[in-house]
Amino acid sequence: MSTLPSATASLVESAVLAPVYRDPYGKLRLVFIRRTPHGVHGGQIAFPGGRREPTDATLLETALREAEEEIGLERQRVQVLADLPMVPTMATGFCIAPFLGRLEGPPPTWRRQETEIDEILEVRVDDLLRSDAHDVERWQVPGWPEPRDVAFYWIGPHKLWGATYKIVEPLLARLAAGEWCI
Repeated sequence: MSTLPSATASLVESAVLAPVYRDPYGKLRLVFIRRTPHGVHGGQIAFPGGRREPTDATLLETALREAEEEIGLERQRVQVLADLPMVPTMATGFCIAPFLGRLEGPPPTWRRQETEIDEILEVRVDDLLRSDAHDVERWQVPGWPEPRDVAFYWIGPHKLWGATYKIVEPLLARLAAGEWCI
């Protein structure tokens, strides 16, 4: 199970669920959210998730609770396949524990938490693996002392970058290689 490395112990514990399923055509899909414009990560593409609450016994429980709250994903529909490497967000002070979860049964009917989530995105893994889905631009981001090159994936007109990119980039190769039975 994911634990916080000592170098990131001062960061806020949080967790995300990377839901994955096969669509009716046999294609792998990852489920993302696009956050509403307000908040620390406003407007960004992410996996469902958030900060650990005192009532969460584990970070996995945090990820499952947040997925249920944000997109209506019932915990019993999720088979956890892996806990992925933790990702710190130095600019915003979080340490994210990502979990990969296969959705059991037919694709769910989503229930979006309207105050936090603008959109639920079901993205084909094949689409993210295309060479034109990946790009790099030079950005000046609030909280960064100077502009830097930022790698991202295009999801329609939106850019998936930052901590979510750091989770997705190595995950895609593992999904494409068939590491898990999905």
